[in-house]
Amino acid sequence: RRVHGDLLVSWSTTAQQNKMKGTLVFGACVLLLSQAFAGLTVPSPKNAGTFLIQQVVTPIVQDAQRVGLDKCKMCIDFAGEALNQLLNIILQGGVVGGCADICGKLADKTSPAVGTVCNILCDLVGIEEFIKLVQKADLDPIYYCELIPVCPVKDDGDAKFTSFAVDPKSGPQGTFSISFEYSSMNGTGTGELSLEIVTVDHIPLGQTFLHEEAAAGTYNGQFQLKAVPDPNCDPSQGPCEEWLPGAYTVKMAICNGECGSKHPHSAIYDESSTSFTITG
Repeated sequence: RRVHGDLLVSWSTTAQQNKMKGTLVFGACVLLLSQAFAGLTVPSPKNAGTFLIQQVVTPIVQDAQRVGLDKCKMCIDFAGEALNQLLNIILQGGVVGGCADICGKLADKTSPAVGTVCNILCDLVGIEEFIKLVQKADLDPIYYCELIPVCPVKDDGDAKFTSFAVDPKSGPQGTFSISFEYSSMNGTGTGELSLEIVTVDHIPLGQTFLHEEAAAGTYNGQFQLKAVPDPNCDPSQGPCEEWLPGAYTVKMAICNGECGSKHPHSAIYDESSTSFTITG
C-alpha cells in the first residue's frame, strides 16, 4: 500500500546522568513521502510498500561513551535493504565461492555500495558464518546486526513514557505537533521507536525509527504531522489518505530490538496512546 501525506519528524534527546557526566543528543529530520525516488530505501521489510523515508540522523556525543554505534547503524541500514536479497541468493544455491561471490551477486541486484558493506560484514565473520546469520536473522535487521555482532546488546534495559500528547487537540487539516518524553533507569538497548496513527478512513499510517543504545536518563522529542491530502496522490496506485474530519488515535512504542520481534534481545519497553480531532 502507498499512503499519501507528509510526516515531518524531528527529535532531540537529552540524557541526564548522575553528576551530569554526559549529554547525548540525537537530531533527526524525517519526511514521509508519497513516491519512490532514487537511492532511497525503507529501513525495515515490515514497512515495505507502506512508507518511504528520507532520514538524516546526526548523533552528537559529548563526554558519553557510545562504542560501535556508527557501524551498528550502517549494518541495520544495510540489512533492511539486503537481507531478503541475500536469503534469495542463498536459497537459489547462488553461493559457490566466498564473500566476494555472494556480495558480488548482491551488488548486481542492488548497488555497488550495498555490495561493499556486504563484503565488510562478510569478511568480519567469514562466509560460512555470514550465511548462517543471514538465515538465522529471519529478515530482522536489528537481530542480524546483533548476531554479527556490530550492534550492542542490552537485555536489562528499560524505558517508560512519562508524557505523550498532540497539539492542537482539535483543529482543521494542517500541522499537528506530536510530543513525547520517556525515562530510563538502566538505559536502553539497540531498538526502535514506533509511531502509528489510526485514521478515520482506516488507511494504515505508521513508521519505525532506529533508536540506538542510550544511557539512563530522560529523553524527549517531537513529530510534526502534516495532516493534509497529497495533491499528487494517484488512487490507481493505492489508497490516498484524505485526513477526513473525525477522531484520530496516535500510538507510540519504544522497544528493545525490532518492535514486535520474537527474536532474542527483543521486547516492548513501553507503549502509549493519545488522540486528536480534525474538524470539518
